[in-house]
Order: sequence, then structure tokens, then C-alpha cells
Amino acid sequence: MSRAVMYETFGGPEVLELREVTEPHAGPGEVRVHVTAAGLNPMDGAIASRPEAAARFGITVPSGFGYDFAGVVDEANGDGFAVGDRVFGGALGRAVADFVVVRTPASAVEALFHTPDGISDEVASTLPVAGLTAVAALAAIGLRSGDTVLIGGAAGGVGVFAVQLAKLAGATVIGTASAGTFDFLRQLGAEPVAYGPGLADRVKALTAGGVTAATDLFGTETAEAALALGVPPERISTIAAGPNPPGGARAAGGFDAGPDAVQRITDAILAGAITVPIAATFPVERIRDAVTLQAGRHVHGKIVVTL
Repeated sequence: MSRAVMYETFGGPEVLELREVTEPHAGPGEVRVHVTAAGLNPMDGAIASRPEAAARFGITVPSGFGYDFAGVVDEANGDGFAVGDRVFGGALGRAVADFVVVRTPASAVEALFHTPDGISDEVASTLPVAGLTAVAALAAIGLRSGDTVLIGGAAGGVGVFAVQLAKLAGATVIGTASAGTFDFLRQLGAEPVAYGPGLADRVKALTAGGVTAATDLFGTETAEAALALGVPPERISTIAAGPNPPGGARAAGGFDAGPDAVQRITDAILAGAITVPIAATFPVERIRDAVTLQAGRHVHGKIVVTL
């Protein structure tokens, strides 16, 4: 037997249970990963709590939990991976478990990459959703050197990557956040601005040259402020507004990231050009506490569950 976080009904953190389950094994064309760390994302809680969100991903109850994971291959029947390889990736609705079986090549809702030496499993487990989503959100607006980009939700899990990637691209970054995260954002290289009513006016006061691009990583407030500031809709992206963002802005998600996105991120981490702030680490036995903290949306960085 092995352990996995499961839920029988949709709901908040209280529905999550760490259970003993039948140990999975790799079949033909598959590898099994002994998971050591799982990075949490807002979408994990959304899928577990909202049937309509789960339906968009084809998930029904009972279900496992989480997407991002890292660990070591301990069974290998697929191409490109061998027993003992350190890996990270994604497995929708199955990541927070002792073992995850992934097809190779991975399916549309799976991912598997080799973990470079010098990157810990905890850090690697934060990369698939947040890192790739940040890359896609910035690529959708054609971010380039000299831009002044407004990033909504800049202190969150995706935001910490988006801010740093934008700085690496040569952009000036203004990031929306709560006042308690301002020092944190300044350390990442962003000029912070409080979210909420009057956002466009506050942003306008911060920059003489205006905002040239924007990405909204939480809701639609930042996208609407960017439109009010005269940013063309094709230079505004959103990740949480559904397929039809306001004003013709562009929807983006991690699956839209280019094939070189993972290596770009891991190379930048190894070079010290990107840091991955891990706000909190919880043992899997405290999965409810971890998800509760994630759901509060006031975390500075990423939350990791260890197994």
C-alpha cells in the first residue's frame, strides 16, 4: 500500500484526506516517480472545491489532489527516463501521493522533466504550473526590453516568476499587491502598488512614461486598469478570467508556454538570475493546513508539501 491525498466530495480543505491506496506501478510506456515534494497552486483548491472547475479538466470524484510534483524515478518502462533519475512534472489530480505514474511521452495533462543538479526537489516541485504560466503570460503580450509592464498578483506563486522573468527581459515592472508584500516585491525588482479601487490612478502616478503592457494573474482588475490606461488589448494577458478576458485581452495558461520554457527557467535558477521564494513547507500529514494557507491568497511565493 501507499499514501495519497484524496477527496470523495467537492469542498474546501476539510474534504482532503491522506489515505492508504493500492500502490500504482508503471505499465508499458510509463514511468513511476517516488514523490518527495509537491508544489501547491490555486487551481488545485479550485478543482477540489468547485465541480464546474473540475469538469473543465475532466475530473470527477473521488479524486486525487494536486498537479506539481518532484521526486525520483523508481520504475521505468518508457523512453527518456531511467531508474534513479531525479525528475519533476505534473499529473493532474494525482500529484500529492507517494507514487505518481506518468506516460512517456507525457499526455496533454501530464508533464515530466529531468531535474538539473543544483535544483532541490522542493524548488523543482514549484516550477511546472507557476513557471510555465508566467512564461506564457509574458509571451502572450510580446514583452520586450524597454516595456513598462503592470503585473497583477505580483507576489503570488505565478507572480514571483513573472516579475523576475520580466526584469530579465529588460522591462520595468509595476506589481499589484497588498501593502504587507511591498518590501518583498521590491526585493524581486518590482515597484509595488496597492490593488483595489483606484488602481489605474495609482499606477498612472507611478510612471511618467505610462504602462506599455500588462498581465493579470488574479481576476480582471489589472487588465481593466491597463485598458483604462490606454494599453492595447493585444498587449494585455490574463490567466484567470476564462476564455474571454475583458476588452479583447489575451487569455494565457501554462500549456501555451513554448518548448524551451522549462530549460529557460531552470537555467536562470542555476545562474542565480531567478530565485524561487518558498513561503512555507508542510508535511503531507498537514495537507489541510497547507491548502488553507494557499486559499488565503496572501502567500509571498510558493507552498510546498513534502512526502
